[in-house]
Formats: sequence, C-alpha cells, structure tokens
Amino acid sequence: MANSTNPYRPATHASQPAQPRSNITDDYERWYTEATPNNRMLLSLRSGIDGEITWALDRLCRLCNNEQFVLKAIPGLTDALFEWPDWYVSEGARECAQPAALFALPPELERKRRHAFESLFVLRNAAVNDPNALELAGHRRTRSLILLALHTLKPDSDANTEFVLYIVELLQAIASTLVLPPPNAPALANPLPPLCEIAGSTSNRTLILSTLSTLNFVLSTPLNMVHLREDSPALEASIRYLPLFLDKTLVDASLNYLYTHLSYPPMSKAFLLHPKMPATLKVLVSLILSEQVEETVSLAIGGPVYTAPAQVVYIKDHELTKEELDRLLPIPEPQRCYEWMSVMFVPKADGQLTQVDFWNLYKDAFQPFVDHYMLSGASEVIKNVNVVFPQAQAMVLPGPPQKFIVRGVDRRKEKSAGDPFRCLWDRSQCPAEPFASAGELYEHVLQQHVDASDGSAMSCLWATCAHPSLPKAHVRGHVLTHLPSAQPPARDASQPDTITLPAQDFPHPTSNPTARPPPPPRSATLTYKRPLVDPPSSSLTALLCLRVLFRSSFASSDAAPRVDEDHFGFPGVVEDTEELDGVVETRTGSESEKEGERRGRKAFVGVRHMLEEVRIRDEVLMGWIMEMVDAGISGTTC
Repeated sequence: MANSTNPYRPATHASQPAQPRSNITDDYERWYTEATPNNRMLLSLRSGIDGEITWALDRLCRLCNNEQFVLKAIPGLTDALFEWPDWYVSEGARECAQPAALFALPPELERKRRHAFESLFVLRNAAVNDPNALELAGHRRTRSLILLALHTLKPDSDANTEFVLYIVELLQAIASTLVLPPPNAPALANPLPPLCEIAGSTSNRTLILSTLSTLNFVLSTPLNMVHLREDSPALEASIRYLPLFLDKTLVDASLNYLYTHLSYPPMSKAFLLHPKMPATLKVLVSLILSEQVEETVSLAIGGPVYTAPAQVVYIKDHELTKEELDRLLPIPEPQRCYEWMSVMFVPKADGQLTQVDFWNLYKDAFQPFVDHYMLSGASEVIKNVNVVFPQAQAMVLPGPPQKFIVRGVDRRKEKSAGDPFRCLWDRSQCPAEPFASAGELYEHVLQQHVDASDGSAMSCLWATCAHPSLPKAHVRGHVLTHLPSAQPPARDASQPDTITLPAQDFPHPTSNPTARPPPPPRSATLTYKRPLVDPPSSSLTALLCLRVLFRSSFASSDAAPRVDEDHFGFPGVVEDTEELDGVVETRTGSESEKEGERRGRKAFVGVRHMLEEVRIRDEVLMGWIMEMVDAGISGTTC
C-alpha cells in the first residue's frame, strides 16, 4: 500500500458536463417558475391561505415586468389571476365602499382588496408583451371582466380609480384585436360608452390619458368607427385639453383622439356644426405656430452702391467780406451807410433788432478806419434805416425796462455747406482740422493763438477782422464774437451720413440735386424667414386635423383632387375613372351638411391670417397650407 498511487476513496462514476440553468428572473429558486400544473405560485394562489396568496402575488408582481414572463407557460395561472379581480367587480367594491365612508376597512376585507388589485396589476403588466396580450385577448374571462368593471365601477374613490385605470390599460393592450359588437347590441356588451364618459368627466390626468389613448386604439380599427358619436364626451374632453400646450403628453393624446374622430367622414361633417369648431381651428393653427422653429435669412439682390459724404448746410448771419469792406470804405457818408445797410440787412415785417446792436454792427465795421474815413453818429445811422427800408421804423417798447428797437428789418442770412467750426485765425490760414463743437474751437484759439503769442497786447487775426490791438484779456472775450453761435440742425435717426449716387463717377455736389437721376436702393437685401427643422409629430397631427376639416368644408363647392402622392388617404378625395375622367361630380347633401360646409368655410376664412404665418420645410405639406390660405381668400379651392 505504501507505493500505491490510488486515492483513499477511488471515484465510482464518470464526470458529466454542466447542465445549463434556466433563466431565473428574480434570483429565487427555479422551480417557482417551472411550467407545470403543480407550480408553487399557482398552488399558493389557489390555496385560500392569505400568507401564501400574498407571497405568490408579491413574486408575480416582480416577474411580470420581465419580457420573458409568459402567462401560458404556467397552465392555469391566467384563470387563477382572474379570480380576485372578478370578486372585486362583482361584490368586493360594494362591500369595501360601505365601511370605507367613515372607517378603515376590516383587515380581512383589506387583504382581499389588495389581492384583487395585485392580480389585476400582474395581468395589466403582463399584457404589455405581445404573447401575453394575445393570450388575454382570446381568454374567455378578459372581456367579461373589462365590461363589468367599466359599467359597474365609478372612479369616485382612490381605490376604484386605480382599479379602473388598470382595466383601461388592460383594454388598451388588447385593443388591436378587439372588434366591437354592432351598434344595436346590448349596452353592456360595448366598452365605448363608459370609456367616453370617464374621459369626459374625470379630473384624474392619468386616467384621462389612458382613456383617450385606449379610445384611439380601439377606434383606429375601421370596423369600430361606426360607434363614434358626434356628442361624445371624449370629443369634448379632447377639445377642452387641446389648448394646454405646455402639457405635451396630454395634448398629444387629445390630438390623436381628435384625428381619429375626424377621420370618420360622418363625424368630420358633423363636427363642422359643432359650436366649438371655429375655436378648435384657431387652437390647431396656434399649436403649429408655437412649435415652429424658424431662422432669418438675408439675401443681397442688388448691385454695388456708390456713396458720397453728405454735406450739412448751415444758416448763419452774413458777415462783411474783405471785398465788400474794401468797396464800402471809400464811399462818402451817408451813402456808405446806405450801402452797408443794403449788404447787411433785408426787409422783414416781423423782424427786429435793438438799436444798440444796429449801431455796434456799423461801428465795429468802420471804427478801425476812422482816421481816414469819417464815421456817422449813432442817431444818424438809426435815422438812415427809413431811407433804405421805408417799411422799417425805429421805436421804443414800453417797459420797464424800455427797449429801443428797429422793427421791419433782419440780418441777411447765408447758407454755408462748409465746416462751421473751422479755425479762421491767421486770416483763414490756420491748418487745424475742423472741430466738433464751438467749445473745442474756442479752446484751440486760446491755447494755440492767443496764449501762445508774445506780449501783453495783440490784434485779432480772425479772417477779415480789423479790430485794433487789444490786451490779451480782452482778446479772449472778443474771439467769442467770431465763433458760430448756431448749432447744426438735428438729424433724423434714419438719415444716413452719406448720399447714394446714381453711378460711381457721378458729380457731387450738384447745383440742382432734384434733377439727379434716381439712385439704386441703398439696401437691396431680401430678408425672410424659413423653417429650420421639420415640425414635430403633434404639429403634423394638428395639420392632418385641419386638412380633414378643410376637405369636408369645401367638398361640395369644388371637385376633389385626384388621388396622387400629395392627397392620398384623406376624406373627400374621389378617384378618377376612365368613364368619368374630367367630369366634376357635384354633391348635393342635406341641408345640415350644407350649413356645416358654410360654417367650415367661414371658419377657414377666419384663420387665414394665422395660416399665412405657418412655414413647413416639406413642399407637399406647405402646399396644403397654401391651398387653405388661398381658399380663405376666395372662399373656394380653385
């Protein structure tokens, strides 16, 4: 035994390959989900023991959220899940309602109600997966539970509201396979009336969304459209919640139901007689406009623009030029005074000057030359005014204080297109550039010319000024008499700083600017807005609702367009045949239909201005908008 290599206990069986484990969805033992009639969860549901039932429903509530959970994999599970919801609908809701008005439910009754809610919760979650939805759609107890719950339970309490919500969502899951009974069938066989009533009366947002979506799914089946009613409470609810643009989910549900309702031709015609139809059209267009995203595009469509600086014309009092002064000096008095007045003044009925100003103007002009030429006195100058201007009159205005004036004359004015604030020192030879204001010009004269000169006295060298030498302190005040006092005229905010010329080499300025050929537009730019992105699904649904109502409103006034890629699939479209090609088929209709069409056309005329603001990138959809705008102008679709 010492040299033996065998282990203490030799193996008696060969190793086997590992067996694949089943997919365990909630990390519990796999036999809980085994597809056998003696499945522990199924047995627990049927045991009648509250603890076992609670344990099984707790596990099923977690399992049903997994897409691998299939009801028919466990035989008998679907029937077991229906037992508690059936009990609640048939008698449990009534039993729970009596004590719940004042007191809490007894523990036993509370446990039963909880079992019913959890069982229905499992069925509702499982129905989200297609295999389970098909299983429940074909089960004999599904439709009876839904019909009985919708017709007997009212969502007037939290418990009933939750239960009805699960029922509605279960119906929504199987709606694609649901065909409603004929309209003449018993009322209890049709789930639509209670659904519409709930949608129109409840204030629970979740229940509103669920009922509108379920109605949309059920009525999307063509065979079920005959159950639509023009006075449906669900229609009123969808119209009522449509303006809540901030609640996108609720607006989408309302729009989808409204489009489903209007897609049935009798309902679209009946809606034209609805009192809220015009307001609904405005809300639909407003929704499209609110979700519209645009960008501004500028396109230059003109040629080059040639400009020249604009010249501002200033009006100022006339001052004696050097040539005029040289001409007047040798003339003997009083003839010189007459000539001077003719140069400096003009007749003006409402004009007036003080006699002091009148005399100072004369004295300042000729006082510097008194040594060679005689100077008239002040009284003689004032009297000479009547000789030159017979309508003028020297007078005294009563005071106090008295004012001595000459009325009937005014200073001669002259226009100047140059720079008003240019320095004219050194007999107009100063090289400084024009200044922006009289203050800047005055500072320049003082610093560069007056203060910079030597000596305590100096002569004024402004243009043709002949004033004798003065002390510097007096020169500072004398300079102010030469500075322009008038400010430049105010320019309009829209007036540019340049002038547009007809051509590049066109002369400017001209003596007669009104005879200048008209220049090209200064701003030849075309600015417009265009959509930046495609409209969202809610806007497209709103546009489809508008399109349906538009075709119904104008169905009898014009021939409907032929079926093509632009118009396929809408009510009112007639297809051309070989026998009737080119023939317009006129619809007579009843009086109510004619009245509806008249109201519809009037409503589209009322929203025409709003539709003109809609812009969509797709040419076909934009063509629909333009067709509605044109019809709003002419009242027809031609």
